Amino acid sequence: MTDLGKSAAATGPVRGGPRRRVRAGVGRGVPLPLLVPALIGLAFLIVPLAALLVRAPWTSMPELLTSAEVWQALRLSLVCATAATAVSLVIGVPLAWLLARVEFPGRGLVRALVTLPLVLPPVVGGVALLMALGRNGIVGKTLDDWFGITLPFTTAGVVIAEAFVAMPFLVISVEGTLRAADPRFEEAAATLGASRFTAFRRVTLPLIAPGIAAGAVLAWARALGEFGATITFAGNFPGRTQTMPLAVYLALQSDPEAAIALSLVLLAVSIAVLAGLRDRWMTAG
Repeated sequence: MTDLGKSAAATGPVRGGPRRRVRAGVGRGVPLPLLVPALIGLAFLIVPLAALLVRAPWTSMPELLTSAEVWQALRLSLVCATAATAVSLVIGVPLAWLLARVEFPGRGLVRALVTLPLVLPPVVGGVALLMALGRNGIVGKTLDDWFGITLPFTTAGVVIAEAFVAMPFLVISVEGTLRAADPRFEEAAATLGASRFTAFRRVTLPLIAPGIAAGAVLAWARALGEFGATITFAGNFPGRTQTMPLAVYLALQSDPEAAIALSLVLLAVSIAVLAGLRDRWMTAG
């Protein structure tokens, strides 16, 4: 064996060896100008959450969490978040399919409008809903005059406000999954005589089910934590529109311990969501 062959045999495969050595050396000799801000950023994110745990009234926690007001707000939050997720699924999945599979003029603009609630201040979203669906809104006036339907400051208004801010998470997740799915399966179903809707129902949906599930969980978590659009469009009425975030805001003014207890419930839900999605969102390549 030549010297070059012996060297290659000793060091292992050329493709894998250097890459492994580079990865192994990343953690050594971290520059101080990068390490210090990184640690400060980590503390900035972790310390407030740790403070919430430290200051929690653990001894009185069972009493706080079993009060009628808390259960009322928790039940309303779970029902409204689930209903908002269902609404997002019914209209969001077809919208994601349209954006991923159909070429039409202005598709980029439509995608931008769909994702706008992600960056829109929630209070502005609530005001926009009032202008559209309020009693004097461009759609709400017709609903009130013709059908006697009033949406603002009702439980249905909570569902609408939460769906408005949560549905983009579902659409983005499902659209990304659709773009990653191989369209040849749908084309094969079409060649066998299946209509486009049948191919979507029997072929596409099973393929993108993980993306739909992930998007639904994200939308549900976002709906559960919604505050700004809800209080602006639906108000803060106990038993009717007061969800958990609104109850936290109200309790913070009169009973800080109850506010901390409610915050811990929402924190536990957020951790559970991240744990459930860790394989999809939290893995490094």
